[in-house]
Amino acid sequence: MYLLDTNACIDFLNGRSAALAQRMAENFGSLWVSSISVAELMVGSRQSADSRRDAERINVFVANLDIADFDEACARRYGAVIRAIGVRRKSFDRLIGVQALERGLVLVTRNGRDFDDVPGLVIEDWTR
Repeated sequence: MYLLDTNACIDFLNGRSAALAQRMAENFGSLWVSSISVAELMVGSRQSADSRRDAERINVFVANLDIADFDEACARRYGAVIRAIGVRRKSFDRLIGVQALERGLVLVTRNGRDFDDVPGLVIEDWTR
């Protein structure tokens, strides 16, 4: 089971990586997206020249995925991770990383460095 980072969602929606699209097709039914990533995607769509069209594309995309909500267990895990590593990077990345940890999911991202200080997190880059 896999959790798609926001950049993986953007790359897929914009057709930036055939390898990513192939891996997503191969793992359809085992893909999750964070509610935090959905929020980031919707913010991005609001800043687009055709915000209505982009919002609809996002809605169709996430309708085919399981949504990982940021729940109490994730909040507690986040607190433990931040206590251990400190706040050094983007907090949204940390939130998404702990969601993958809490659910036992592999995080799919092309920005592995953004998560390399989250202990125990398994990361895969499907764009290569």
